[in-house]
Amino acid sequence: MKKNIMKKLGVFAILFAFGLSALGSGESNDSTKDIVSASEAGSDAASDASADDSAGAADVAEEDADLSIEEQVLIDQDGIKVTATGIEHDAFMGTGVKLLLENNTDKNVMVGCTALIVNNYMISDLFASEVAAGKKANDTMYMMSSDLKAAGISNIGQIEIYFHVYDSDTYDALFDSDVVTIQTSKYNEMDLQADEEESGYELWNQDGVRIIGKYVDENSFWGTGVLLYIENTSGRNIGINCDDMSINGFMVDPVFSATVYNEKKSFDDITIFSSDLEENGIDKVNDIELSFHIYDADSWSTICDTGAITFSVDQAAE
Repeated sequence: MKKNIMKKLGVFAILFAFGLSALGSGESNDSTKDIVSASEAGSDAASDASADDSAGAADVAEEDADLSIEEQVLIDQDGIKVTATGIEHDAFMGTGVKLLLENNTDKNVMVGCTALIVNNYMISDLFASEVAAGKKANDTMYMMSSDLKAAGISNIGQIEIYFHVYDSDTYDALFDSDVVTIQTSKYNEMDLQADEEESGYELWNQDGVRIIGKYVDENSFWGTGVLLYIENTSGRNIGINCDDMSINGFMVDPVFSATVYNEKKSFDDITIFSSDLEENGIDKVNDIELSFHIYDADSWSTICDTGAITFSVDQAAE
């Protein structure tokens, strides 16, 4: 019981931080700047920043107020049964899938999620539910509203879930499920392409992996965020890390790790902490250099290392 309480407190703390992040990013759109090539920086060739993160979980929940699903069994394996029973609309948490979890084994288990995909976009989740041996639990898998907004998803039509089940006492893995797919009442009208998907500056496009720099937010919760659009048509699930990053010529330690399944898309942030910028006397991001390490997410084998990629931040809108 103590473990479950601590888990829920930890999840709440993370959600609270994300909530503050959404509030902070919505205070001023002046902090977001388009990513452009070095030659376009400050010129009329760059478009105005189009990011608007003011809509929060309440807006997403309101948009999906009429969303529904039919009850269906998602997994029934090795004594573990998970049933999708409906859609939850919460003003703070956003939109989620209501789940009934049944543990018919003699072990205490944790049911988690290795990947959540909505309308072909990778979406963050904070789902982990502990179920004692021989017991049942009702829980909800919420879809991160900021991710839905970034992907331009207002009509949730298809939800794909990969479950991970493990022994909550020993942490031994029990099984990973194949993908389970839920079609909602808005399946025939779902959003499959973000309106601004093609805008931005292309940083990489090779061997089925495409990365576009969208914009830089100098007022994100942790400091500065660089939003990327990633598209994977490589034929395998990929992971991407960021290496050797510098801002205005000064090395920084970014936080970035993205996983994009085959034939899927994702919007992900590179985070640069305020302390890194302050230590180097950086009050405005002008030029960025970085490299990407792209690898097979299943085998961990390297696909490629991109080498240095240089781009600039448009300041023309100031």
